[in-house]
Amino acid sequence: MEFLNTKQKIIIVIICSTIIILIGIYIIQKSNNKYSYIIEESEENTFAEMEKIDEKEAETIMLHIAGEVEEEGVITVESGARVIDAIEEAGGLTENADISNVNLAYELQDGQKIYIPKLGEEANNIIENNTTVYGKTELVNINTATQTELETVTGIGPSTALKIIKYREENGRFNSIDEIKNVSGIGEAKYESIKEQICVK
Repeated sequence: MEFLNTKQKIIIVIICSTIIILIGIYIIQKSNNKYSYIIEESEENTFAEMEKIDEKEAETIMLHIAGEVEEEGVITVESGARVIDAIEEAGGLTENADISNVNLAYELQDGQKIYIPKLGEEANNIIENNTTVYGKTELVNINTATQTELETVTGIGPSTALKIIKYREENGRFNSIDEIKNVSGIGEAKYESIKEQICVK
């Protein structure tokens, strides 16, 4: 480059420096874009995993199972599970279990307690809640049932349901199901028609 004068040399140096700088900027930008893509992809995967976890939690319910099962305690089952599913989750039945009056096909709800009786035991409440399963009938607890729940009993309409609620508000809990005959409008005949559908606890 001796044939070039000083001014020409300076121009060439400037051009070369500019090219190097532009190449450096291009490489840095490409690297940043790749890193940004990795972060975005990682965040998307994290959100997707969190959504899957939330969906899984929403699809399960918690129950308390006791009595003649191998493992008593709180269990988690899928939403829509039946009594038979809860029994299996609890390790199955013991050899002393009596399921002759248990509705194994009953669909469970979150927070319920299931009790499996033993042979020779008279169990009043197989599943504890406002409604309970005993045999093949859903029994309505007249001490806690709402108007809507009371109306599910064949023979009890809106008017009678309100009378039952008013009676227990004024007189306290029913100690036995036959005390419902104290409610105005429920005589012996109506009591006989509904007694297999109600319970107290």
